[in-house]
This record gives sequence, C-alpha cells and structure tokens, in this order.
Amino acid sequence: MQKYVALVPVKPPALGKSRLVGLTDEDRSALAAAFALDTVAACLAASCIEEVLVATDDATFSVELAGLGAVTIPDGVAMDLNGTLRQSAAEARRRWPGLVPVALTADLPALRPEDLDEALGLVGPDEPAYVADADGLGTTLYTAAHDVFDPRFGPGSALAHDATGARAIAAELPRLRRDVDDLEDLDDALAMGVGPRTAERAATLG
Repeated sequence: MQKYVALVPVKPPALGKSRLVGLTDEDRSALAAAFALDTVAACLAASCIEEVLVATDDATFSVELAGLGAVTIPDGVAMDLNGTLRQSAAEARRRWPGLVPVALTADLPALRPEDLDEALGLVGPDEPAYVADADGLGTTLYTAAHDVFDPRFGPGSALAHDATGARAIAAELPRLRRDVDDLEDLDDALAMGVGPRTAERAATLG
C-alpha cells in the first residue's frame, strides 16, 4: 500500500469559520479548533498515513496539535492556502522523502480513519487525485507525487484540480466530503457523527 504524509493547513482558530453566522466569536474559535483537532486525529489513525504535518501560525494551538502526534511548522505563506501547501509538501519531502503528500482541509469533523483508507486505497501509485466536497464544487482532499504536486484549493477547486489532470475519486465518502463552512454544514456533520472534540463543543451551543 502506498504510504502518505497528510498536509493540514490550519488557520489560527481565532480567525477561522467566519461564516458560522449567529455564533459568538468564542464559539466560532472553539469550533474551528475542534474541527482541526478531530480532522488531524482521524488522519493520525488512518492506516495509509504515516505522518501528519500541520502548518499553523498559532503557537499555542500547535502545542495541542503536537500533543496528538502531529508535526507542526509555522505557516510561512500566510493567507495563501496553496502556497502553504506547496511549502508544506517541500518540508515533508525533506523529512520523509518516501511518503506521498496528501492535502486535506482542516474542517472535516465527521472524518474517520477508514474514510481516508478507502479514498487513498483507490489511488494508483503517484496518481494525482482529489475528492470533491459535498457540493461538488470545492475540494476536501488532493494528492499527487511530489514532482507534480499542484494544489488548487479555493473557489471552483474541483474543476481546477480536474484541469490539472487529477482524477476525481468517485466513491461515496460522505464524511470526507462534508467540510463545514456554515451552520447547515455543521448540522449535516453532526447527523453523520463527529469527532469527540466537535461533539463536546457543539453540545454547548444549544
């Protein structure tokens, strides 16, 4: 089985999830942190992922992430998600040259390790591939060999990744596709079953 290093860029929680309208700044920040921690925990538990590299500029939060077992680095290309991912891939190649990079968004609180094993088990050796989000427009996962690693996250990223020659992974994978941008997305994720940190925080929202 091909082995991977997961690249997970994480905004400082205080800056994350501005579209969770109707919540306090404290609740938005806490949920953003919980989403990221549950996403990273799922990555760490996946059989096909050997390392998790998180780029974040929140030094305090990086300690929490490292406590789970992730390796953390500063985000040297702040406000440029794809730049951050390219920098992270370069660092991953330096540290673990035998692992294939796979980029994931940090807002997948319903993600389970088996979702990643299923998705990545469908990817051929060094094949560029991606998983579109639940709406079919964005992307939650992208992988390619280092030499052709070309992430295109952002508006319309599914089509952008397709245009690079990456193959859309067609398996159902509802939990992997359920990124959370707004409260409706959060309700969907909660109905699927979320990680323990998100569940604990969501329970305080009423």
